[in-house]
Amino acid sequence: MSYKLTKSIAERFISLFLLFALSPLLLLILLILASGGPKNIFFIQNRTGKDQKIFRLIKFKTMRDNAAGLLQDKDRLTFFGRLLRSSSLDELPQLWNVLTGQMSLIGPRPLLPEYLPWYYACERLRFTVRPGITGLAQIKGRNSIPWKHRLRYDTFYAQKICFSLDLFIFLHTLLLLFSRNTIEKHDKIFSHRLDVERSTLHQTSEKSLF
Repeated sequence: MSYKLTKSIAERFISLFLLFALSPLLLLILLILASGGPKNIFFIQNRTGKDQKIFRLIKFKTMRDNAAGLLQDKDRLTFFGRLLRSSSLDELPQLWNVLTGQMSLIGPRPLLPEYLPWYYACERLRFTVRPGITGLAQIKGRNSIPWKHRLRYDTFYAQKICFSLDLFIFLHTLLLLFSRNTIEKHDKIFSHRLDVERSTLHQTSEKSLF
């Protein structure tokens, strides 16, 4: 049995166990978020998974709606949402995505479908594995590192996927969660969208030809 298949089966059992074990915490978060109205509980968004298939990612909602499109992400974060994000508790509903086989516990982060036309050929190797709740790019800096480096880490993971690499990522994820140098620090840098960044580079390169 290949490692990828063993990993998929094991992660489904782990996610099922965690959903039951963490059910009191999940219920508490649900109740707090529901106090602001049913629309404030979940953030659901299309993402690109293995083999470039689109699926619905689910997280706890941490931001106010931005109907007018005037607020930046950092200004939309609620107080409780900031607590959820800094502790990564907003990621817990993704255990359902793992249970249903759309995601893994460890793998490249699932990105927006709008980014699909903007990957370089070598970067598309990231779609040969299931996306994960945490991954190599996440322990290396998340949003604080350039897109080209994040996607390079994703490609490396897809090529070298094995138990020892997954264990390395898992242990470093725990260290980040329980250290003062938390994930919240990395999320203070709100990077440009990949499609915006690369379309700008493309336009700049075209102008340089004339």
